[in-house]
Amino acid sequence: MPQKICIVSFDHWNYDYHIANTLNNLGHEAKHIKIGNYKHKNVKDKIINTLSKVFLGKNLKKIKRQDYILECLETMGKQDQILVINPEVIDLKHHKAIKKQTNRYIAYLYDSVARNPMEHLLNGLFDTIFSFDKNDIVNYGFKPISNYNYLPKLKTSTTTDYDVVYLGSFDDRLPKLISILSFLETENISFKCIIVGKNKALNLLKEQYKHIIDFTESALSQDQLIKFYQTGNIIIDLIRDDQTGLSFRFFEAMAIQKKVITNNKNCKNYDFYDANNIVVIDQDVKIEQSFFKTDYNPIPEDIYYKYTLENWVKQVFKL
Repeated sequence: MPQKICIVSFDHWNYDYHIANTLNNLGHEAKHIKIGNYKHKNVKDKIINTLSKVFLGKNLKKIKRQDYILECLETMGKQDQILVINPEVIDLKHHKAIKKQTNRYIAYLYDSVARNPMEHLLNGLFDTIFSFDKNDIVNYGFKPISNYNYLPKLKTSTTTDYDVVYLGSFDDRLPKLISILSFLETENISFKCIIVGKNKALNLLKEQYKHIIDFTESALSQDQLIKFYQTGNIIIDLIRDDQTGLSFRFFEAMAIQKKVITNNKNCKNYDFYDANNIVVIDQDVKIEQSFFKTDYNPIPEDIYYKYTLENWVKQVFKL
């Protein structure tokens, strides 16, 4: 029987709307409330919010964003299930009001609790909390599930511009990235690297690393991201501090059939792991030349399907 299902999230990188689309394609009535869509109604509201933050230490926009969720749900009517992604962005008061609008209230965490604290929401508020982080699953009893492959399987690129490509935000992964790029330079492996960010610390690094890294302040769209990955044979994936789960890079690489260089040792515990397709590096970066010269090994269809978004929504929503 078709269900009414709502996904609530900021969706900074446009992953979450794929969940609603997949549910609709399966015959359900799915809606996505994108919290980030809320905007100040006028200049007056914007000024008032600025003054409130400065003098009262209160962000009125954050409160109104949460009120916006309730307004949307009031229009949509009661839901069979509501999924909140990264629930720490919503306060407990609003969570309790949202929960009244559904028969099953669930959450999925894109980040670890160490990175995004949410202990105040672990008092039985949610019927189920899903996580891909191995440590959080053990420590908090979350239900394990990986990230998902939101793309259709694409043909392998017949021609590429680079051996290795990387795109990421400016953060604590930069030293590890520099060590990998230095190794690639030494081995005469071609690469293209883009870092997105805007702050004073980044400005100091631009001149130093401009010969190996392209810096930009503009984030790439999802389509641009995939097209960029298709220009290389291998994608670099670097784990963040306090993270043990797999990023979307693994699943994007799976869909476009690209190899991966990573420092995330946990990938070896997944059934799609193939030493021909994925190399795990340590502090001392050393990769055999054969990894760059051999072709990608296609993943068996039954294993590939396990990580599709269609299979993911069936597990999360018990469909």
